Amino acid sequence: MALKARRKHNPVGSQWRYLVAIAVLLCVFAVLIARAAYIQVVQPGQLRHQGDLRSLRAAQTDVQRGMILDRNGRELAVSIPVETVWADPQRIAEQHGFDDMRRWQALAELFRMNSEDLLARVDNPQRRFVYLQRKVTPAEADYVRKLNIPGVYLKTESRRYYPAAEIAAHVVGITNMDGNGQEGLELLFNEQLTGTPGERVYRKDAQGRVVEEVRETAAQQPKQLTLSIDNRLQAAAYTEIKKAVRYHQATSGSAVILDVKTGEVLAMVNSPSFNPNNRDQLQPHRLRNRAITDAYEPGSTVKPLTVLTALEAGLVKPGDSIDTSPGWMRLGGRRVSDPINRGELTISEILEHSSNMGTSKLALKVGIDRLLQTFAEVGFGNDTGVNMPGESFGIMRNQRRWSDFELATLSFGYGLSVTTLQLAKAYSMIANGGIDQPLTIFRRGEGDAPGRRIFSEKNTQAVLAMLENVVTDGSAKKARVPGYRVAGKTGTSRKAVAGGYGDEYVALFAGIAPVSDPRIAVVVTINEPGGDHYYGGDAAAPVFSEIVSESMRLLNIAPDNLADTQLQVASLGGGQ
Repeated sequence: MALKARRKHNPVGSQWRYLVAIAVLLCVFAVLIARAAYIQVVQPGQLRHQGDLRSLRAAQTDVQRGMILDRNGRELAVSIPVETVWADPQRIAEQHGFDDMRRWQALAELFRMNSEDLLARVDNPQRRFVYLQRKVTPAEADYVRKLNIPGVYLKTESRRYYPAAEIAAHVVGITNMDGNGQEGLELLFNEQLTGTPGERVYRKDAQGRVVEEVRETAAQQPKQLTLSIDNRLQAAAYTEIKKAVRYHQATSGSAVILDVKTGEVLAMVNSPSFNPNNRDQLQPHRLRNRAITDAYEPGSTVKPLTVLTALEAGLVKPGDSIDTSPGWMRLGGRRVSDPINRGELTISEILEHSSNMGTSKLALKVGIDRLLQTFAEVGFGNDTGVNMPGESFGIMRNQRRWSDFELATLSFGYGLSVTTLQLAKAYSMIANGGIDQPLTIFRRGEGDAPGRRIFSEKNTQAVLAMLENVVTDGSAKKARVPGYRVAGKTGTSRKAVAGGYGDEYVALFAGIAPVSDPRIAVVVTINEPGGDHYYGGDAAAPVFSEIVSESMRLLNIAPDNLADTQLQVASLGGGQ
């Protein structure tokens, strides 16, 4: 009876303690369930992100910048792998990287830096990445490895290399340290040359094993540019321009070679130039592609266009004569003159003797509208179509009224300005029988871009024959090329200054070769030649002769003036 009584007896407060314990457990489970629901349903992204940081890995497939080639496949710009030195300041601090300061001193000497400046870059342990030196040489990279400084590492990057160096620098351009185009075609076609790297994203477990392939993006390969430039002609033209600028102590010089059949730019050179492989000595004035950015008054090189305008208008014929007596005339109180009174001159002799009086009288016959139309049709005052960065349109004045004096001076190259490339395009139209062939800096074949007839073939051939006489019997005898018939015109213009004209000159020569079957048009510009030889016939014509002579050999064009060659051989034989 006593045992049963004890079993029926319940301890005081046991019931409510039991209920409290159950309630606490239920609350705990409720909180856990609520937290799990919050994490899984309301805000799952944060923990997923934390998990991805610990397990997801991404590997990029590097894409080298696209190459730039000349028309024959020679490399003008190519990317090569190089090493870059970087540091992890946090890792340096953790691994006591500053214990051996001799290694840091050696690293500073390698990079030609002050050791204090180098250490200041890595003294913040909160940072995880610092560049120490970008794109070092293989020998420097090997030395960094041997120093074995804790927290200092090497990584592979890409460096742009230019095999042609300063020869093609203005056309090809240059990239910055990160591989983005800054000048020339590197800038203009930066997006096409860059491409897009590929990426592989995968998941690893705690042991570093790949457990999941998340996604993979294929790399988009960059484009390759094949230029119309012939690096052989480019080198030949650059050599002669550089030599002429130095000999005449000129400020600068430019030369352009065009293929008159296709409109391709075979060479475009300037001096001074720059070496894109050496960024330490880059100067802004050397980066300018003067063949397309600098515009000058073309002087007498536009006289053939004045003659062509008169022929096209039907006002004169090739055999007609113009009376230039007494060698000068006044137009509106201003004087136009020749050096001497040349009297009666044929149309061809006007160009041979570069008569200002002759072209002025022709211009007064045809009028300002026809002359401006001719200048516009050859491309003056407009872009040439090569679409290169920094190209100048030159200056073609747009005014309602032109005085007779302004018309006269316009006929012999004053009152407008053109670039070297624009002038070359005008002469290529004369060489191509009056057909405007669109210019290009990229390789194309004959017939790929049909031209448009602007002038009659008969009249352009007549002007071409007159220009040949300028070289054989006129003011451009120094432009002769042994074994070849060439045509061209000299030009000398004074540079305009505030209030008039100064004492500086621009010497020009524009020509065509060979006359029997024109293949190339060449323009040479020498800016501000020193001394007394500042005329186009003295400073620019000999450069044209050397460039054309080498170009004919490199292009394997047969001589078309064998009589001249035989005379030279006979002369050499007689001298011996």
